[in-house]
Amino acid sequence: MTNLSGRANTVRRTVGSPEAVAATDWLLPMASRLNFVRRLAKRRTAAVSFLILFAVVVLAVLAPVLPIADPNQINTVDRLLPPGQAGHLLGTDELGRDLLSRMIWGGRVSLVAGFGAALLSLLIGGSIGLVAGFFGKGVDSALMRLTDVVLAFPSILLAIGVIAALGSGLANAMFAVAISGFPLYARVVRGSVLSVRELDFVEAARSIGMSSVHIVIRHILPNVLAPLIVAFSLDVGLKIVVTSSLSFLGLGAQPPTADWGNMISSGRNYMRTSTHLIMIPGLAIFTVVLCLNVTGDRIRDVLDPRLKNT
Repeated sequence: MTNLSGRANTVRRTVGSPEAVAATDWLLPMASRLNFVRRLAKRRTAAVSFLILFAVVVLAVLAPVLPIADPNQINTVDRLLPPGQAGHLLGTDELGRDLLSRMIWGGRVSLVAGFGAALLSLLIGGSIGLVAGFFGKGVDSALMRLTDVVLAFPSILLAIGVIAALGSGLANAMFAVAISGFPLYARVVRGSVLSVRELDFVEAARSIGMSSVHIVIRHILPNVLAPLIVAFSLDVGLKIVVTSSLSFLGLGAQPPTADWGNMISSGRNYMRTSTHLIMIPGLAIFTVVLCLNVTGDRIRDVLDPRLKNT
């Protein structure tokens, strides 16, 4: 009997110890992350899309160390070779540059442009949405009217206008696309904040004298991250399309930098004789954007508590 009591006391001391609490705090988030990954991979289409995206990202990151040709090396003797040639798996372009190498390096540029523009839009729009939703009244009205003004312009035309003022180039194209796309995040965050700011835990934080900045960062922001993550995952694909469109028009990445958009632009003069020059980068844009949208839809389903068992 004494031994049993001793063991019980040991268990109680262990469970109540700071080390045990720390272990529990570490294990619960880990279990939640594992459950998130399992639910994300439950749908075969989402799992395949995620694997394709992962492969594209890995190739883009490892581009400098991969055993591939220089993407800007000109060889006019081997110009316009079709796919499947020895040493040129995807063929060559109008200047004899290896298309496989340019596709990998172009994916690096296109992914950076898409994710960078979407992240900048998230920061700008998310900040506006947080301030407008939390403070309300005149601040909300002024910020939302600014958002409405931006929404009144077609995004691609607004981006072209911004680039016309700043000059062409990849960095300016990313900034222009981010400016034209921030209203999405502003409206998503504002709507979420309006529903969260009236809840009891926010009122309790106000009652004990917490500052507005502390309440927004500590209590409001964590509760609006789920819709923000979903919006971001779905928006990256759109940003890749828009930045590639600007590169196609000569307003984004400048030659000889490889970019899927300017690769299509340079290959359009050879559509009849060498269709692979536009089909391959076009198919890459289509595949990546489709996989991003499928993955984004699945993330939305996983984060929606009403679809917990799907």
